[in-house]
Amino acid sequence: MANFFKKAFQDMKENAKAQHEVDKANMAAVKAESKAQWEEAKAMGDPEKRKAMMQAERDEQIAEAQKRQAEAQARIDAVKGNK
Repeated sequence: MANFFKKAFQDMKENAKAQHEVDKANMAAVKAESKAQWEEAKAMGDPEKRKAMMQAERDEQIAEAQKRQAEAQARIDAVKGNK
């Protein structure tokens, strides 16, 4: 009976250590994510960085629109060429 309790307490100790490692890793991840969010928010407060981010987004949208326009024109040309 004493062996049973020794083994049970040893298992609980090992599980507690393992859970502590998991908790430390999760806490570090949350801390890193929080810092990343803070840095992003701080960057949005800087007018130059915000303008650059917004310009990059607009450039991406313009490129996508030009691609769609070219595809539409190719479809138009294909239909007209088939007549």
